[in-house]
Amino acid sequence: MSENVIVLAGPTASGKTALSLTLAEKLNGEIISADSMQVYRGMDIGTAKLPVADRRGIPHHMIDVASPAQNYSVASYVEEADRCCQDILSRGRVPIITGGTGLYIDSLLAGRDFADADEDDTLRADIEAEFDVAGADQMLQRLAEFDPERASKLAAGDRRRIVRAIEIYRRTGITATRHDELSRTVPPRYNSAYIVLSWQDREALYSRINARVDKMIQGGLFDEVSLLLSEGICTTCTSMQAIGYKEAAAALQGEISRDEAVELIKLRSRHYAKRQLTWFRRREDALWIFCDDPCSPSPLESALNFIHSKFDG
Repeated sequence: MSENVIVLAGPTASGKTALSLTLAEKLNGEIISADSMQVYRGMDIGTAKLPVADRRGIPHHMIDVASPAQNYSVASYVEEADRCCQDILSRGRVPIITGGTGLYIDSLLAGRDFADADEDDTLRADIEAEFDVAGADQMLQRLAEFDPERASKLAAGDRRRIVRAIEIYRRTGITATRHDELSRTVPPRYNSAYIVLSWQDREALYSRINARVDKMIQGGLFDEVSLLLSEGICTTCTSMQAIGYKEAAAALQGEISRDEAVELIKLRSRHYAKRQLTWFRRREDALWIFCDDPCSPSPLESALNFIHSKFDG
Protein backbone atom coordinates (compact mmCIF):
# COMPACT_ATOMS: atom_id res chain seq x y z
CA MET A 1 0.00 0.00 0.00
CA SER A 2 1.25 3.47 -0.88
CA GLU A 3 2.62 5.56 1.95
CA ASN A 4 1.25 8.99 2.78
CA VAL A 5 2.92 12.24 1.79
CA ILE A 6 1.77 15.83 1.72
CA VAL A 7 2.22 17.96 -1.39
CA LEU A 8 2.16 21.74 -1.27
CA ALA A 9 2.36 23.03 -4.82
CA GLY A 10 1.54 26.29 -6.55
CA PRO A 11 2.88 29.09 -8.70
CA THR A 12 5.93 31.11 -7.82
CA ALA A 13 5.47 33.65 -5.00
CA SER A 14 2.14 32.15 -3.89
CA GLY A 15 3.22 31.66 -0.27
CA LYS A 16 4.19 27.97 -0.25
CA THR A 17 7.33 28.39 1.85
CA ALA A 18 5.63 29.99 4.86
CA LEU A 19 2.76 27.50 4.87
CA SER A 20 5.10 24.52 4.46
CA LEU A 21 7.08 25.56 7.53
CA THR A 22 3.97 25.81 9.68
CA LEU A 23 2.63 22.49 8.41
CA ALA A 24 5.95 20.84 9.16
CA GLU A 25 5.90 22.19 12.71
CA LYS A 26 2.35 20.99 13.35
CA LEU A 27 2.62 17.60 11.66
CA ASN A 28 6.13 16.46 12.59
CA GLY A 29 7.18 16.98 9.02
CA GLU A 30 10.30 17.48 6.96
CA ILE A 31 10.34 19.42 3.71
CA ILE A 32 11.40 18.01 0.37
CA SER A 33 11.95 20.75 -2.19
CA ALA A 34 10.33 20.24 -5.58
CA ASP A 35 12.05 23.09 -7.37
CA SER A 36 14.07 22.21 -10.44
CA MET A 37 16.53 25.05 -9.85
CA GLN A 38 16.97 24.89 -6.07
CA VAL A 39 18.81 21.61 -6.64
CA TYR A 40 21.82 23.63 -7.85
CA ARG A 41 24.52 24.82 -5.48
CA GLY A 42 25.50 28.46 -5.62
CA MET A 43 22.13 29.51 -7.01
CA ASP A 44 20.46 30.92 -3.94
CA ILE A 45 19.14 34.40 -4.66
CA GLY A 46 17.52 33.80 -8.03
CA THR A 47 15.84 30.59 -6.86
CA ALA A 48 14.55 32.16 -3.63
CA LYS A 49 16.13 29.51 -1.41
CA LEU A 50 15.12 29.93 2.18
CA PRO A 51 18.25 30.68 4.25
CA VAL A 52 19.13 27.96 6.75
CA ALA A 53 18.66 30.42 9.61
CA ASP A 54 15.02 30.93 8.57
CA ARG A 55 14.09 27.25 8.35
CA ARG A 56 13.05 27.03 12.03
CA GLY A 57 15.20 23.96 12.52
CA ILE A 58 13.06 21.97 10.08
CA PRO A 59 15.11 19.66 7.83
CA HIS A 60 15.00 20.59 4.13
CA HIS A 61 15.92 18.06 1.46
CA MET A 62 16.72 18.19 -2.27
CA ILE A 63 18.38 21.60 -2.05
CA ASP A 64 22.00 22.07 -3.20
CA VAL A 65 22.33 18.49 -4.42
CA ALA A 66 23.86 19.24 -7.84
CA SER A 67 26.57 21.33 -9.42
CA PRO A 68 25.27 24.11 -11.71
CA ALA A 69 27.46 22.56 -14.41
CA GLN A 70 25.42 19.36 -14.19
CA ASN A 71 22.42 18.59 -16.39
CA TYR A 72 20.13 17.46 -13.60
CA SER A 73 17.19 15.37 -14.82
CA VAL A 74 13.75 14.51 -13.53
CA ALA A 75 14.91 10.89 -13.24
CA SER A 76 17.73 11.96 -10.92
CA TYR A 77 15.28 13.98 -8.87
CA VAL A 78 12.84 11.09 -8.49
CA GLU A 79 15.59 8.69 -7.43
CA GLU A 80 17.03 11.03 -4.80
CA ALA A 81 13.74 12.48 -3.57
CA ASP A 82 12.28 8.99 -3.20
CA ARG A 83 15.20 8.06 -0.94
CA CYS A 84 14.49 11.16 1.12
CA CYS A 85 10.81 10.26 1.45
CA GLN A 86 11.62 6.71 2.53
CA ASP A 87 14.12 7.95 5.10
CA ILE A 88 11.65 10.46 6.54
CA LEU A 89 8.87 7.89 6.71
CA SER A 90 11.19 5.32 8.35
CA ARG A 91 11.76 7.79 11.18
CA GLY A 92 8.04 8.25 11.76
CA ARG A 93 7.96 11.73 10.27
CA VAL A 94 5.91 13.21 7.43
CA PRO A 95 7.35 14.17 4.03
CA ILE A 96 6.03 17.53 2.83
CA ILE A 97 6.88 17.91 -0.86
CA THR A 98 6.92 21.63 -1.55
CA GLY A 99 7.57 23.52 -4.76
CA GLY A 100 6.41 24.74 -8.10
CA THR A 101 7.93 22.22 -10.51
CA GLY A 102 4.87 20.14 -11.30
CA LEU A 103 6.77 17.61 -13.39
CA TYR A 104 9.05 16.79 -10.46
CA ILE A 105 6.14 16.45 -8.04
CA ASP A 106 3.93 14.31 -10.24
CA SER A 107 6.83 12.13 -11.39
CA LEU A 108 7.80 11.41 -7.79
CA LEU A 109 4.24 10.47 -6.88
CA ALA A 110 3.53 8.41 -9.98
CA GLY A 111 5.73 5.41 -9.24
CA ARG A 112 6.79 4.84 -12.83
CA ASP A 113 10.30 4.44 -14.15
CA PHE A 114 11.77 6.91 -16.58
CA ALA A 115 13.31 6.22 -19.94
CA ASP A 116 16.06 8.66 -19.07
CA ALA A 117 16.89 6.87 -15.83
CA ASP A 118 19.65 5.09 -17.76
CA GLU A 119 20.49 7.85 -20.21
CA ASP A 120 22.72 7.00 -23.14
CA ASP A 121 24.68 10.18 -23.68
CA THR A 122 26.46 8.77 -26.72
CA LEU A 123 23.21 7.79 -28.42
CA ARG A 124 21.67 11.16 -27.65
CA ALA A 125 24.69 12.98 -29.04
CA ASP A 126 24.49 10.87 -32.22
CA ILE A 127 20.81 11.75 -32.67
CA GLU A 128 21.51 15.43 -32.07
CA ALA A 129 24.27 15.34 -34.69
CA GLU A 130 21.83 13.62 -37.03
CA PHE A 131 19.33 16.39 -36.32
CA ASP A 132 21.89 19.05 -37.23
CA VAL A 133 22.48 17.42 -40.61
CA ALA A 134 18.95 16.34 -41.54
CA GLY A 135 17.05 19.30 -40.13
CA ALA A 136 13.96 19.58 -37.96
CA ASP A 137 11.34 18.69 -40.57
CA GLN A 138 13.18 15.55 -41.65
CA MET A 139 13.73 14.37 -38.08
CA LEU A 140 10.07 14.89 -37.23
CA GLN A 141 9.20 12.80 -40.29
CA ARG A 142 11.55 10.05 -39.14
CA LEU A 143 9.83 10.03 -35.78
CA ALA A 144 6.45 9.80 -37.50
CA GLU A 145 7.51 6.61 -39.26
CA PHE A 146 7.48 4.62 -35.98
CA ASP A 147 5.58 6.89 -33.56
CA PRO A 148 3.05 8.92 -35.55
CA GLU A 149 1.01 9.77 -32.47
CA ARG A 150 3.94 11.43 -30.69
CA ALA A 151 5.08 13.14 -33.88
CA SER A 152 1.62 14.65 -34.39
CA LYS A 153 1.89 16.35 -31.01
CA LEU A 154 5.28 17.95 -31.65
CA ALA A 155 6.31 20.97 -33.68
CA ALA A 156 9.37 20.73 -35.89
CA GLY A 157 11.06 23.31 -33.69
CA ASP A 158 10.75 21.15 -30.57
CA ARG A 159 14.22 19.70 -30.96
CA ARG A 160 14.57 18.38 -27.42
CA ARG A 161 11.37 16.32 -27.42
CA ILE A 162 11.93 14.99 -30.94
CA VAL A 163 15.43 13.84 -30.03
CA ARG A 164 14.16 12.33 -26.80
CA ALA A 165 11.35 10.38 -28.50
CA ILE A 166 13.77 8.95 -31.05
CA GLU A 167 16.27 8.11 -28.31
CA ILE A 168 13.65 6.21 -26.30
CA TYR A 169 12.71 4.11 -29.33
CA ARG A 170 16.25 3.35 -30.43
CA ARG A 171 17.35 2.40 -26.95
CA THR A 172 14.33 0.40 -25.80
CA GLY A 173 12.46 -0.60 -28.94
CA ILE A 174 9.34 0.95 -27.40
CA THR A 175 7.84 4.18 -28.71
CA ALA A 176 7.52 7.17 -26.42
CA THR A 177 3.75 6.93 -26.80
CA ARG A 178 3.73 3.29 -25.68
CA HIS A 179 6.17 4.05 -22.88
CA ASP A 180 3.77 6.67 -21.51
CA GLU A 181 0.84 4.24 -21.78
CA LEU A 182 2.72 1.61 -19.81
CA SER A 183 3.73 4.18 -17.23
CA ARG A 184 0.13 5.10 -16.52
CA THR A 185 -0.67 1.53 -15.49
CA VAL A 186 1.90 1.54 -12.69
CA PRO A 187 0.40 2.07 -9.20
CA PRO A 188 1.36 5.37 -7.58
CA ARG A 189 4.48 5.42 -5.45
CA TYR A 190 2.82 7.52 -2.74
CA ASN A 191 -0.66 8.38 -1.57
CA SER A 192 -0.76 12.17 -1.44
CA ALA A 193 -2.76 14.96 0.07
CA TYR A 194 -2.19 17.29 -2.88
CA ILE A 195 -2.66 20.98 -2.12
CA VAL A 196 -2.28 23.87 -4.57
CA LEU A 197 -1.79 27.31 -3.06
CA SER A 198 -2.71 30.27 -5.24
CA TRP A 199 -4.46 33.64 -5.46
CA GLN A 200 -7.85 34.37 -7.01
CA ASP A 201 -6.77 37.88 -7.95
CA ARG A 202 -4.20 37.25 -10.68
CA GLU A 203 -2.91 40.82 -10.47
CA ALA A 204 -2.22 40.36 -6.78
CA LEU A 205 -0.13 37.29 -7.59
CA TYR A 206 1.72 39.21 -10.29
CA SER A 207 2.44 42.02 -7.84
CA ARG A 208 3.94 39.48 -5.47
CA ILE A 209 6.08 38.11 -8.28
CA ASN A 210 7.30 41.58 -9.24
CA ALA A 211 8.12 42.34 -5.61
CA ARG A 212 10.04 39.10 -5.31
CA VAL A 213 12.12 39.97 -8.36
CA ASP A 214 12.89 43.42 -6.93
CA LYS A 215 14.02 41.73 -3.72
CA MET A 216 16.28 39.39 -5.68
CA ILE A 217 17.90 42.31 -7.46
CA GLN A 218 18.44 44.14 -4.19
CA GLY A 219 19.81 40.92 -2.68
CA GLY A 220 22.56 40.65 -5.26
CA LEU A 221 21.26 38.53 -8.14
CA PHE A 222 23.63 40.12 -10.66
CA ASP A 223 26.59 39.46 -8.37
CA GLU A 224 25.50 35.85 -7.94
CA VAL A 225 25.29 35.32 -11.69
CA SER A 226 28.62 37.09 -12.23
CA LEU A 227 30.26 34.69 -9.79
CA LEU A 228 28.78 31.66 -11.55
CA LEU A 229 30.08 32.89 -14.90
CA SER A 230 33.51 33.56 -13.42
CA GLU A 231 33.58 29.98 -12.15
CA GLY A 232 33.13 28.70 -15.69
CA ILE A 233 29.41 27.91 -15.64
CA CYS A 234 28.45 28.41 -19.27
CA THR A 235 25.25 30.12 -20.34
CA THR A 236 24.14 26.97 -22.20
CA CYS A 237 24.02 24.90 -18.99
CA THR A 238 20.54 23.87 -17.86
CA SER A 239 21.01 25.79 -14.62
CA MET A 240 21.71 29.04 -16.47
CA GLN A 241 18.48 28.72 -18.44
CA ALA A 242 16.56 29.45 -15.25
CA ILE A 243 14.49 32.61 -15.22
CA GLY A 244 16.59 35.33 -13.65
CA TYR A 245 19.93 33.76 -14.45
CA LYS A 246 19.54 33.80 -18.21
CA GLU A 247 18.50 37.47 -18.27
CA ALA A 248 21.13 38.58 -15.76
CA ALA A 249 23.83 36.79 -17.74
CA ALA A 250 22.70 38.55 -20.91
CA ALA A 251 22.97 41.90 -19.14
CA LEU A 252 26.39 41.10 -17.73
CA GLN A 253 27.59 40.17 -21.20
CA GLY A 254 26.32 43.43 -22.63
CA GLU A 255 23.51 41.97 -24.70
CA ILE A 256 20.79 43.93 -22.89
CA SER A 257 20.73 46.58 -20.18
CA ARG A 258 20.20 45.74 -16.53
CA ASP A 259 16.84 47.49 -16.52
CA GLU A 260 15.77 45.44 -19.54
CA ALA A 261 16.92 42.29 -17.77
CA VAL A 262 14.85 43.09 -14.69
CA GLU A 263 11.72 43.69 -16.75
CA LEU A 264 12.30 40.47 -18.67
CA ILE A 265 12.68 38.52 -15.44
CA LYS A 266 9.38 39.89 -14.18
CA LEU A 267 7.60 39.21 -17.47
CA ARG A 268 8.93 35.66 -17.80
CA SER A 269 8.21 34.93 -14.14
CA ARG A 270 4.58 35.96 -14.65
CA HIS A 271 4.35 33.80 -17.77
CA TYR A 272 5.90 30.90 -15.85
CA ALA A 273 3.26 31.30 -13.14
CA LYS A 274 0.57 30.94 -15.80
CA ARG A 275 2.14 27.71 -17.02
CA GLN A 276 2.38 26.41 -13.47
CA LEU A 277 -1.30 27.09 -12.89
CA THR A 278 -2.18 25.28 -16.12
CA TRP A 279 -0.14 22.27 -15.03
CA PHE A 280 -1.66 22.03 -11.56
CA ARG A 281 -5.22 22.33 -12.89
CA ARG A 282 -4.76 18.86 -14.37
CA ARG A 283 -4.73 17.38 -10.86
CA GLU A 284 -8.33 16.45 -10.23
CA ASP A 285 -7.51 15.26 -6.72
CA ALA A 286 -5.98 18.56 -5.58
CA LEU A 287 -7.39 20.93 -3.02
CA TRP A 288 -7.03 24.51 -4.22
CA ILE A 289 -6.51 27.08 -1.48
CA PHE A 290 -6.74 30.74 -2.42
CA CYS A 291 -4.89 32.98 -0.01
CA ASP A 292 -7.11 35.96 -0.84
CA ASP A 293 -10.47 34.19 -0.47
CA PRO A 294 -12.29 36.01 2.38
CA CYS A 295 -15.03 33.38 2.53
CA SER A 296 -12.75 30.44 3.32
CA PRO A 297 -10.89 29.41 6.46
CA SER A 298 -7.23 30.33 6.71
CA PRO A 299 -4.87 28.49 4.35
CA LEU A 300 -3.44 26.61 7.33
CA GLU A 301 -6.85 25.50 8.60
CA SER A 302 -7.97 24.48 5.11
CA ALA A 303 -4.79 22.50 4.56
CA LEU A 304 -4.99 20.69 7.90
CA ASN A 305 -8.66 19.80 7.40
CA PHE A 306 -7.91 18.39 3.96
CA ILE A 307 -4.90 16.40 5.15
CA HIS A 308 -6.83 14.85 8.02
CA SER A 309 -9.75 13.97 5.75
CA LYS A 310 -7.40 12.27 3.27
CA PHE A 311 -5.39 10.27 5.76
CA ASP A 312 -7.63 9.85 8.79
CA GLY A 313 -11.06 9.70 7.24
